[in-house]
Amino acid sequence: MLVLFFLLGFGAAVATFIENDYGTSTARIVVYNHLWYEIVLTLSVINLLGIIYRLEMWKSRAKFIFHISFAFMLIGAAMTRYVGFEGIMHIREGDTQSGMVSLEPYLQVTINEAGKKHYKDFQFDLSALGNDFSHDVEFGGKTLNIKYDDYIYAKKGGGEVSVLKVDVTLEGKTLPYKLIGQRAVKGLGQSQKFGDTEVYIEYGSKNMTLPFAIKLRDFQLERYPGSMSPSSYASEVTLVDEQNGKEFDYRIYMNNTLKYGSYQFFQSSYDQDEKGTILSVNNDPGKWPTYFAYFLLTLGLLMNMFDKKSRFLRLTKYIKQFNSIAVIVALTALLNIDANANTDTKEANVKPKETLVGYLEQFRDESGDIAKKFGHLVTQSNMGRMKPVNTLNIEILNKLSRKSSFLGMSADQVVLGMLTRPEMWRNVKMLKVSTPKLKKVLEIDKNRKYIAFSEVFKGQEYRLKKYVEEANKIAPAKRGTFEKDVLRVDERLNIAYMVYYGQLFNIFPMAEDAGEDINNRWFNPLEAMRNFQGDAQKAVESATRGFVNSVITRDYAKADEFLNLISVYQRKAGTAVIPSKSRIDNEVLFNDLQIFPRLTLAYVILGFVLFLIAFATVFNKSWKSSKIDVTAYFILAVLFLIHTAGMGLRWYISGHAPWSDTYESLLYISWSAMFAGVLFFRKSLLALSATVIMAGIFMFTAHLSGIDPQITNLVPVLKSYWLTIHVSIITGSYGFLGLGAILGFMALLMFIFRDPNKKHIDMSIYQITAINEAALIVGLAML
Repeated sequence: MLVLFFLLGFGAAVATFIENDYGTSTARIVVYNHLWYEIVLTLSVINLLGIIYRLEMWKSRAKFIFHISFAFMLIGAAMTRYVGFEGIMHIREGDTQSGMVSLEPYLQVTINEAGKKHYKDFQFDLSALGNDFSHDVEFGGKTLNIKYDDYIYAKKGGGEVSVLKVDVTLEGKTLPYKLIGQRAVKGLGQSQKFGDTEVYIEYGSKNMTLPFAIKLRDFQLERYPGSMSPSSYASEVTLVDEQNGKEFDYRIYMNNTLKYGSYQFFQSSYDQDEKGTILSVNNDPGKWPTYFAYFLLTLGLLMNMFDKKSRFLRLTKYIKQFNSIAVIVALTALLNIDANANTDTKEANVKPKETLVGYLEQFRDESGDIAKKFGHLVTQSNMGRMKPVNTLNIEILNKLSRKSSFLGMSADQVVLGMLTRPEMWRNVKMLKVSTPKLKKVLEIDKNRKYIAFSEVFKGQEYRLKKYVEEANKIAPAKRGTFEKDVLRVDERLNIAYMVYYGQLFNIFPMAEDAGEDINNRWFNPLEAMRNFQGDAQKAVESATRGFVNSVITRDYAKADEFLNLISVYQRKAGTAVIPSKSRIDNEVLFNDLQIFPRLTLAYVILGFVLFLIAFATVFNKSWKSSKIDVTAYFILAVLFLIHTAGMGLRWYISGHAPWSDTYESLLYISWSAMFAGVLFFRKSLLALSATVIMAGIFMFTAHLSGIDPQITNLVPVLKSYWLTIHVSIITGSYGFLGLGAILGFMALLMFIFRDPNKKHIDMSIYQITAINEAALIVGLAML
């Protein structure tokens, strides 16, 4: 059995690398669909059944139900593999279609002899690692032979290109054929004559006919407001089964499948002109045995958690015997630390002009209230998300300077200053620059970290133009740190330029009488002044110019009046898509609190402090204290509740479960690790320290520069309750599995200090190993 398990794992590992380099078809041929892999799978299940019988496993229901599920999985997989098939159906609006193309590739041969046609096909995939075949087609007392010559596979433009070359022989005459095609793609065939006999050969998907038809009444595509990003797409269809006298309407969309008989139709894609739909077709008789197998698997895993004879319950009983130990950590101060904030004016190094310094100091001291109110306006992102201007301002400042505040000013103040006084702010050194080589190109001191917008220009000449063009010619994977820094600085300059001209602030919706509304699109001030008509155009121009001029003249009371006018206009003209005032206020609050950056620092520091103390208490039992235990656990519980509240607030703001992208997934894994430690493994300081360390690692990773923390709209495939159920359980398992990894590392460290005279070290190893195994069982069950 161990040999079989090794072969299964080894085969899957090899197939992963093969698929990356040579495509899915090659991995399928060499491993997954190969006879040797199927034999290994079958023998594994036969062995499993033998073990079930020998151990009379049915006497323990949880074990029996769990293990027998794998036998049903193999039955369902075999039925799917050998009986089921898949295809793709393309329908235009108003058309009725009963045909589809197969997902599997076929070598299709059509022979035309004296007006009589003969057809034969052979189903097989081609591998980039070697092929060989020879097929005979019998017709009219003659034999046509098709022999493999060569196969060319290449990856181009993110896709795959396949060319099959064969030699075709009929009555002693041999002709070469060159066939372009592959799996899930209709092939480009070739026709040639052998005397009076015409032979057409094609390789790729073949046409198939269903026993019923589907009519596309209407294809519907919804986009997020003001953007080209799809929010959802659906096909309104009518299924027509004349043989059985059935006809009914149905709406197919993401995660809503049309099921009829043994067929299932999934919304897959659509035509670019939005007048046609592409459906994935699945005929899978192995579906129900497979579903039944997964039901048994889930039931067995759940029953195992409560089975008195199970390993898991014995472990949890053992863990409950532990005496917990902890330490007081002064964390209150940490919650007030901003991991990203930096109000140090030394790095800003504004140009030594008294007027500029005076302006910045005065603006910093006086503009706080108006800037905060400016941040509560609503703006529309390029992807169609409606959010407060405050969120956009934070994103801008973080992009420009890698900070959340600058020169003692909030992001709202900085961006408001750039909008109203660009001639001042273009001389402020606030654009991040990293590499010494780029600093040398710009002729600035190597110790400086920031440059001013004006420093990158000599008159009208852009000093980085040549370097940007050269960097763009280099493939992303081959760019060095200098090229990457050049492109980042170029991006920051472009963002600063767009801020100076207000191009990023889509704050004006189209009023009913102001022009043609395009998908509830909102406009920036310059666009609105150009495109709006009538009273709306006058109102926008008056409010915009009045607000900017009032800020310039420091008449903040007047500026507040103009902001009120803009806010009222937004609520009136943009009522179709504007978020509630509560949601906007909560997002601004969420931005101000910076819950997750602050938690990151708290987790990292607390985790390592607890880790050191936990190790020390292994060697000195006198450090144990019940008061310290209660206090430390209370601190961890408070941090966990803050983390939970932060996740809940992000959920409310975004309108969807907060585990839809990389950043949110890392936050959620960190949360699940804390959940595991605080609720299940709280009676061991080593386990608690491992919990906090793991949470801190994931949170720290989430806040690396390459990961975007922005709240975004969901892609259509994720707009389903399965995002909440499926993704949350799978992603949550990583927290338990990660906890197991850290505990395993701790156990290895303890082995270094083992001593026959220090039995308590062995006891600590037993304890954290028990917690480790219990955590892995929970993690595996969730996964």
